[in-house]
Amino acid sequence: MESDQQYVEIFQLAVTEIKTARIAIARQVNTAAMGVYWNLGKLLSERKIEKGHGAGVVNRLSADLKSEFPDMGLSPRNLWDMKRFYEQYKDAPPKLRQSVAVLPWKHNLLILSKTTNYDEALFYAEKAIVLGWSRDILLNYLKADAYHAEKHLPKSHNFNETLPEILAEQADDILKSSYNLGFLGLTQAVRETDLEKRLVEKIKHFLLELGQGFTFIGNQYRIEYNHKEYFVDILLYHRSLRSLVALELKLGGFKPEYIGKMNFYLGLLDRLEKQPGENPSIGIILCADKDHLDVEIALQDVHKPIGVAEYQLLLPTKALEAMLISELNNFNAEQESEDA
Repeated sequence: MESDQQYVEIFQLAVTEIKTARIAIARQVNTAAMGVYWNLGKLLSERKIEKGHGAGVVNRLSADLKSEFPDMGLSPRNLWDMKRFYEQYKDAPPKLRQSVAVLPWKHNLLILSKTTNYDEALFYAEKAIVLGWSRDILLNYLKADAYHAEKHLPKSHNFNETLPEILAEQADDILKSSYNLGFLGLTQAVRETDLEKRLVEKIKHFLLELGQGFTFIGNQYRIEYNHKEYFVDILLYHRSLRSLVALELKLGGFKPEYIGKMNFYLGLLDRLEKQPGENPSIGIILCADKDHLDVEIALQDVHKPIGVAEYQLLLPTKALEAMLISELNNFNAEQESEDA
């Protein structure tokens, strides 16, 4: 029995090594390809090849390059995009240039065509890298104008008043002002329990939307105290914060009484679940809508760290709906193939 356990451990370590190596190789290959595209764009830009009189040159170049390198996608349109890519980012801040250098080409084309300034491009590039967005998910966020939504909505929390300074900064970093749950593919109203069920079913996408560092513990997490039972909608753990994170889902707008309930749950978690060496538990209330000033007043004199955020749920267009459902179907197919 002991040898079986040792084998399983060895096998899991071997799988991890191989997957890590594959990811590293894929990133190196992608970075090399982006370097080629950058240099081809630079060549066309410096030779002042423009659409119109330069079309013949690009068409001929495309045909000859495809003959030499048939698997590189060197169509006339791609060559023009490479020129545009170089000219757009040649004077960009180093951080942005470093980010687009590691993104897949189709991700870059989306960002190139749907953003208007360096800050906006960097926002989507960094999110795509850190959260591992597919091209379709990136398109979803671009369509939802996530950059402007996140930039202009104030964050609603009391972290500065309830946590030490360093922890408060980290907690502020992990909380967004708004969450996009469009990946659920919902097109009509649902009950809170159904929303929770869908989130748990698509937990991989949900954790990506929450951000780095979150680990799923359970939903309808049972806490027993004083001969009574209580259930937290979704319980998470954040590795960097070393804190339990209780998440409550509300279909409607924010109500002040939600704070009292969350404050009670956090008290139970700190008393019964928090391990020695861990930091205070944190609460996040997700609502369909919130008024920042209402939340501020509701959080007055509350001594547990609580944040309140909005979420977007319904898909904005039929085309976007079909795209997201396709993304989810692909994910389910991958899961089924892994389980087979």
